Amino acid sequence: MNAQQLLQEIADYCRRTGLAESTFGRRAVNDGKLTARLRNGGRITTDTLDRIQGFMAAHPAQGERPAIIERTRETRVASSAPPASAPPKSGDPQRNFRFFDNRQKYLLFVNTCSEKWEVAHRVSEELAHLHPRPPAVRVFDAGVGDGTVLVRVMRAMHDRFPHMPFYTVGKEISLEDVRLTLQKMSDRFFEHPASVLVLTNLAYADAPWLAVKSVNAASSLVWHELPLIGNSAHQFEKQIISLESFLADNWKATVSARTGNPIYERPVVLVIYREDHRFLLDPIIPKPGGTQANYDLVIASQPYRARSPLEFKAKRVIAPLARALGHGGRLVAIQSHGHDPGMEIIQKVWPDDNPFIHNRHQILKAVKHELGSAGRDLNFNAYADNRALFRYVMHTLPSEISESIGTSTLFAAWNAAIYVAQVEDDRLAEVGNRYIDATRSVLRERGGLWFFDESYVISRRRQ
Repeated sequence: MNAQQLLQEIADYCRRTGLAESTFGRRAVNDGKLTARLRNGGRITTDTLDRIQGFMAAHPAQGERPAIIERTRETRVASSAPPASAPPKSGDPQRNFRFFDNRQKYLLFVNTCSEKWEVAHRVSEELAHLHPRPPAVRVFDAGVGDGTVLVRVMRAMHDRFPHMPFYTVGKEISLEDVRLTLQKMSDRFFEHPASVLVLTNLAYADAPWLAVKSVNAASSLVWHELPLIGNSAHQFEKQIISLESFLADNWKATVSARTGNPIYERPVVLVIYREDHRFLLDPIIPKPGGTQANYDLVIASQPYRARSPLEFKAKRVIAPLARALGHGGRLVAIQSHGHDPGMEIIQKVWPDDNPFIHNRHQILKAVKHELGSAGRDLNFNAYADNRALFRYVMHTLPSEISESIGTSTLFAAWNAAIYVAQVEDDRLAEVGNRYIDATRSVLRERGGLWFFDESYVISRRRQ
């Protein structure tokens, strides 16, 4: 069911029952702005969809018989569902939180906290350990996001390897993030003209090789090349902006009925390079049908949800990325660590909550086990805390953390805390105003807000 079908179903129900749509939203899922958000492009989780349909089934219009709900993602058929007053189903907590459904939270976090800067700095430190081989320095970003980390790393690469061609591949399923990334790239093509940039929405197991294993998906693969013409960042920007209609038509995501995770509607590979450097770049411009991975650097910043099972993190995310390393290549992975003021805010509201259930040592052990004999020429480096851990902060003016902390500062701090802890939307509805006192007390006690990330490195031995 897509958003339009759900909106039509809600509108029909409200017409039959005489409810206002805002009243329906409050009674069904405790959200009076539900329909407004859906009309503005918002998304909901599969559990929220279940609650909506369950409310309509349990509260039919006068004279109607209770509806029977057929669940396409399950084999069972239910004759009734819990009423709106019942607590939401726990289910898998992963399915209640997706970055793609929380754009406001994501953008507020990115623009008020320094995580992207610090992650880029941590990744750039690994450039000193790279030993690139012809014909290019090869980089894979396993989650581009808004492009801030990748662009900063590309600047550091130009500073260290000013005369080497760059082959950079970024995986990102979110259309909004692809747009934000492309907006930052015109200067990169101007400063470092010998660059090939590839963006794709393929899965972790496919993206490094730009090849789809599924025959059905491969038949619908969209492969698009944009040779940039001109020699100024302004000219490049105009041509990149012209991709808007292509992205809107092809870079679409949906939600898996089986897992609740976002998946692409059709696989896309977008290749961008400068036309005046095509001759030089010909050996590294990828061609349909698959290409080599052999990356010198793989960036995996927050590539999985904190509460994901350990097996999923190892098997579905980190292991495929480790396999894509070339000789001497390095995979830098970064995840939230906790044990910081941000976590103190969370535990004042939910005392027993601990989203960061797997540390870097556990993940490396699981990845090593998953790779088996394929990991014999890999080094798994957890490092000591003084090298693996780093801190980032929420930007505030000195006057903001005072006796009277402003509402905007409190909201930004609370948003950062729940974003890093990946708190499910359904749980936030139960908090009320308790978060204000919890956030204010931590900010006053600590004099600000900061978080810890931890990094680990998997490297392939040089040939």
